Amino acid sequence: MNAERSQLYYTCVFLHVSFQAIQASVAASSRADDTPCWLDAQMLQMLSGELRRCRQEATPFTGVSQALDTAIYHCGLLMAQCPASVNHRLCQHHLEAIMSPLKLATARLSGKTNRGTTDQSSSAGQKLRSWLGL
Repeated sequence: MNAERSQLYYTCVFLHVSFQAIQASVAASSRADDTPCWLDAQMLQMLSGELRRCRQEATPFTGVSQALDTAIYHCGLLMAQCPASVNHRLCQHHLEAIMSPLKLATARLSGKTNRGTTDQSSSAGQKLRSWLGL
């Protein structure tokens, strides 16, 4: 792994772990699923900025940059509703939607997957087959 790819990998790991910690904090709160979620908007804004910087550095890596675009999109959705305009359940959903592409970007940078978007489409196909009972 070259230095640029390695730095990008560790940045993606940092972002994934950071959003994972936020998700754990939200899950640990004693509020019901339908009550407003009070995230630290400044921390979320800082992570969003780091996510955007990471995306700029990922430009040469097509599969990675696409995954980071998805994470940025969901982070933007969460930030638009934060703080207190999103309930715990929706907050958890947004955080998962941010972490999933970060995990994919990390895997692609580490070389553990190179199947591109096939990963997501086969996963969706598996979910549909299990739902249909096939």
